[in-house]
Amino acid sequence: MKAIMVMFDSLNREFLPNYGCNWTKMPNFERLGEKTTTFERFYGGSMPCMPARRELHTGRYNFLHTFWTPMHPYDDSIITRLKKGGIYTHICTDHFHYWEDGGSCYLTKFDSHEIIRGQQGDPWKGQVKWPDFPDTLSKRKAGQNWRHDWVNREFLTTEDSMPQARTFRAGLDFLERNAQEDNWFLQIEAFDPHEPFYTQQSYKDLYPHDYHGKNLDWPDYGKNEYGEEATEHVRFEYGALMSMCDTYLGKVLDFMDSHDMWKDTMLIVNTDHGFMLGEKEWMGKNIQPMYEEIVHSPFFIHDPRNPQPGQRRRALAQTVDIVPTLAEYFQIDGPEFMDGKSMTPAIWEDKPIRKAALFGIFGGHVNVTDGRYVYMHGPLHADNEPLYDYTLMPCHMNAQFQIEELKNMELYEGFSFTKGAKVLKIPAKAPFNPYWYGTMLFDLEKDSQQKASIHNPEIQRKMILLMRELMLENEAPQEQFIRLGIPMTGEISPELIKKYGKRAEMEGESTGLKNKKAAKAAIIYMGTLSVRQQVEFREKLALLGSDANEKKVLELIEQEAEPSYQEALIRSIKNYL
Repeated sequence: MKAIMVMFDSLNREFLPNYGCNWTKMPNFERLGEKTTTFERFYGGSMPCMPARRELHTGRYNFLHTFWTPMHPYDDSIITRLKKGGIYTHICTDHFHYWEDGGSCYLTKFDSHEIIRGQQGDPWKGQVKWPDFPDTLSKRKAGQNWRHDWVNREFLTTEDSMPQARTFRAGLDFLERNAQEDNWFLQIEAFDPHEPFYTQQSYKDLYPHDYHGKNLDWPDYGKNEYGEEATEHVRFEYGALMSMCDTYLGKVLDFMDSHDMWKDTMLIVNTDHGFMLGEKEWMGKNIQPMYEEIVHSPFFIHDPRNPQPGQRRRALAQTVDIVPTLAEYFQIDGPEFMDGKSMTPAIWEDKPIRKAALFGIFGGHVNVTDGRYVYMHGPLHADNEPLYDYTLMPCHMNAQFQIEELKNMELYEGFSFTKGAKVLKIPAKAPFNPYWYGTMLFDLEKDSQQKASIHNPEIQRKMILLMRELMLENEAPQEQFIRLGIPMTGEISPELIKKYGKRAEMEGESTGLKNKKAAKAAIIYMGTLSVRQQVEFREKLALLGSDANEKKVLELIEQEAEPSYQEALIRSIKNYL
């Protein structure tokens, strides 16, 4: 048995012809659709990058217990299972988060791994002098990632030198040497089309347009403030990079054609999540609700045991389901404590494998979909607490936890999936506070673009019960239910449902401010404070008077906020407003 997984990062399904896009140039994705089975209702699980990859190893949701994380000592990885089952595993990747603190212990699970340097902020080439870069609309230009990116670009001047090209070349080299062997799994994982949307001119030429503004191939996360012309430009920049992805996907398809591999080799083409490029006035990910553009993902699979070329599937599936699917295909036992379900019945006959899919980001909305409705449940209170990080690997993306973060940690008895090991229970703050977005319900059959949340208490009750069922199966900590205001057992009463929803009507009352934007700014800031700090801040708000406007409140927040995150906090508040 053989299998190839081609994984891209930040692949937005709305830009693919397979899902209805009519302006991007993607002949090989169209060809892929003719060769494989296309899933129409495939969702991510834990956002963003490393949380999704932990799910790809364990088949378990990550986001209810921790955020960005290495693999843990108790994690049961499908890659380890494959190795023990006599399946050789190899990965080729330019996804540089794997060699940061928060991405450790993933690549070493494979029998062999080949890393390709130079993507985005990868600290690849040493250069003391700041690099030259053009005038830009991006606000990132003071950061180290920005610095490393522009140093790296000086060494990525031809298509052959680009990390994506080198990653696929490494994967094809593995295939050249091993295609005739049996019992192997190959993962070709490209960081593209993740931002920055940097590629060669030949791909940009596929999308001619008039743009004479400043450089913009790495958009800022937040509310879209670029205007129509610049927004169109950044979408074309993304399209150009996707066309490069299409080219290198085609090389894998060519190899499978020329070596007659469709008869005995599984092919999976997937992504971790999408990206917003002006939809609903947003750019980026992670800082807004998990809209369809972010979490509703493209997914293609060819199963040589029962090929279904050109077929489309409506069965609901998600990232955690890939793991048991691989285990069944290779005829091995999958990891313990999986939340995933084998996709084989869905691939072969479009049979349902799950009632609902759970997804989200640590400390954000907890979201659930049954394929028609998407329900986003926000926290009950503005402080978005209680929230704890359960871990034995206390790391952020590219740094270990600071001592201050660890001073109030406890040793917790653990969960069944920690296999008797106790874990650290660390007070945590979410990457973004979802409180001010409220709780939302969307009917995708009537509103696929999620333009307006609907009010339907009966559907909301049904979705809460589905969400609770999946949370309990995942052993979500008790405080997650407290944070959301959901009972762990019993009925979901009409009175409880009334507490959920948009909270605009509460903002003036809770802050004493008449101006809605001023009240929202105050609510957002108070969500970052302790109860004692909130009381002190309310007293200072009262001194401003009930007629204080947005500008006055923002000035007060600037005075009060911790200097270390003041700029990011003010930017986040302005983005929301």
